[in-house]
Order: sequence, then C-alpha cells, then structure tokens
Amino acid sequence: MAQETTLILLKPDCVAKGINGTVIKRFEDEGFRIRGCKMIRLTDELLKEHYAHIADRPFFPTVADFMKSKPVIAIALTGENVIAHVRDLLGPTDSKTAPKGTIRGDFGEDKMTNVVHASDSAENAALELERFFHHGELFSY
Repeated sequence: MAQETTLILLKPDCVAKGINGTVIKRFEDEGFRIRGCKMIRLTDELLKEHYAHIADRPFFPTVADFMKSKPVIAIALTGENVIAHVRDLLGPTDSKTAPKGTIRGDFGEDKMTNVVHASDSAENAALELERFFHHGELFSY
C-alpha cells in the first residue's frame, strides 16, 4: 500500500454543527495524520475552479452559496491508502443513503449538506491540495 495525501474539506454544515473535532477524530482513529489544516472562506473564483465539472449546471449557484455560507476547514490528511479509506469512512455522497456508522450517515442530511468533501483519486487529490494549500503549508513529520 502506498502513502498518500488527500484533501478533506469540512463543509459549512460540519462547521455550523460544531462537529469538526468529532470528524477529525474519526480520521485520526484510523491512523491518518494531518499534514496541513486551516479555516478559510471560499471565494467564487475558487469554487468555480474546484467545481469546474458542475459550474455550468443550473444547480451550481445553490452549491456555491452553500459552500460560501460559513468558513470551511481544509485538511491535508496522509496515510496508507488514505484516499479510498476516507471515502469508505464517509459513505455515499447522499447522506440519506449513507449507512449509520459512516460520517455522512451519522451527521449528514442530503447530497449537499453531507459534512465532508474528500478527493476521489490520487490525481484529483494532487490538484485539490495545490488549490487549497500554498507552498510551505504542508508538513511532514
């Protein structure tokens, strides 16, 4: 298994519910380590880049408004097979179908208010980490 780093965004609903530590603890309990962490407000420019695959869809403004409604916490999380493992911990995108015991099943509400974004591949993780973290903001230890 390979050491990987993935991007995690604790979304506005996670921040609003005050469950950031609970969610982070689930990742750390699996042996994953934080290489970088910061709270940020997302801009229209960043959201259009991050959601380029849906930016032309009619529902995109609703997504953008939600993602700008509160700050998010961006986390660079590292560990063996972290990308696939985190996605298993999260459960399906639609929290209504996510099993209990998964993060989205326990804390999410629907497809948008689903607590966490996580990179879906090594290629996207590399792009997303570069998008959300500047040079010198990721640490190895």
